[in-house]
Amino acid sequence: MVILDDPEFQAHTFVVLDFEALTPKGRPAEPTEVAAVAGSFRTGRWVETGRFSALIRPPDDVPVTRFDVEQTGLTEEVLRAQAPAAQVMASLDGRLTAPPYRLVAHHAPTEAGLIARQHEHCPRLAATPLLCTVRLARVAYPELPSHSLNAVLHHLGIPLPADRHRALPDVEVTVAVFAQLLADGAAAGHWSTLADLDRLGGLPPRHPPPGPADAAVQPALF
Repeated sequence: MVILDDPEFQAHTFVVLDFEALTPKGRPAEPTEVAAVAGSFRTGRWVETGRFSALIRPPDDVPVTRFDVEQTGLTEEVLRAQAPAAQVMASLDGRLTAPPYRLVAHHAPTEAGLIARQHEHCPRLAATPLLCTVRLARVAYPELPSHSLNAVLHHLGIPLPADRHRALPDVEVTVAVFAQLLADGAAAGHWSTLADLDRLGGLPPRHPPPGPADAAVQPALF
């Protein structure tokens, strides 16, 4: 059964993505990992059409703290050996060759900010609207006291991934959350078209921030 019987929805490819990032004091977050899984619902169920995952070398003046290592398991030695954000983001952007797209993320404003700061290297990503699964979950499951990824996974009976707080495992469970959200929200009459999703959980592309004052911090919603 088609989750949303809407031609515009069915015409889109959804790119579910997640970043891990360092959050240095007084400046914007710096990505250390990105993952994306693309797919569509044209057959009535999620069909994956591609995936991407890469570690990212942070700027030399941004330290990798003990908290960062404990959170992700990624050490400074591992991260310093990776390609820089400009190269990684350009590589991911080069995969977006068959529009239209919607980006999907849990607490999408964080992803939007990180993408905006790399807009010169990923112009397609930076121009693509987003859907936020936190916002959609607040509509579909208003009874939950928290709509963090862990809370929504628990509510839906989706097991936490073994490598929680690594980008690709977090994307994989967000794909499952997104698919279930679409089905549950449609069944409850919250949405029936892509325009409904955009209205209730959408986020337009962000303009590049003016400077360090626009620091993005990985919130508790992760």
